[in-house]
Amino acid sequence: MRVVRLLLAVLAATFVLTTSALAADPVDLLLVLASDVSRSVDAVKFKLQRDGYIAAISSPRVIEAIRSGPHGRIAICFVEWSGIGAQKVVIDWMAIDGAKAAQEFVSQLDEAQRSFADRTSISGGIDFAMAQLERAPFRAARRTIDVSGDGTNNSGRDVTAARDDAVAQGVTINGLVILSEQPLSWNQDHTNPPGGLEAYYRNNVVGGPNSFVMVAENFNAFGQAIINKLIAEVAAAGSTRHADAAR
Repeated sequence: MRVVRLLLAVLAATFVLTTSALAADPVDLLLVLASDVSRSVDAVKFKLQRDGYIAAISSPRVIEAIRSGPHGRIAICFVEWSGIGAQKVVIDWMAIDGAKAAQEFVSQLDEAQRSFADRTSISGGIDFAMAQLERAPFRAARRTIDVSGDGTNNSGRDVTAARDDAVAQGVTINGLVILSEQPLSWNQDHTNPPGGLEAYYRNNVVGGPNSFVMVAENFNAFGQAIINKLIAEVAAAGSTRHADAAR
């Protein structure tokens, strides 16, 4: 009798989990914005980066791209990351389906305090972003992690291992490289590695279907770069859904 009760409990739990997954609201894209706030990002750079995200998410061009998708909305989670073990959800999952929702998101982002100023664990940021995708209250055919940063991985596990684990689970990782006009005096190879930071991200960080790297020549160019990046990500999600429907 105990075995029967246990079996029934397991079946009930499985039914609840399956029903919850099916009941999750559909969106065109699950997007984790993973922002580097390591110590190479000083206060001036941090403000330029934060303001760039605010301008991009509320951009009419981005909102138009979102609304043109099959479901007309995406879901975004904004996280900040630094050294190993230093990751934080700044704004939890929120559906963006127009200007009102976008403004609510950026208003929260504008008020949020900086989370860290530690070393640079891109791998930790990716692993943390994967955990957020797993618990998202939405479902989408495409899941993307958007990593922005100005340096190489120097903390935590190998970044290519984190990338490969994410890609193996069907997640796309895109990169936004923020170039530094002057190398760090204390660690030149961190922000200006051999071959350049763009090549480093291309070879070690990004991966998955339709992945790409975009470059902001400096922190002042970040806002326009992130607008272009969000539009590309949303457009890719929309085309994926259309392709699925045509099969």
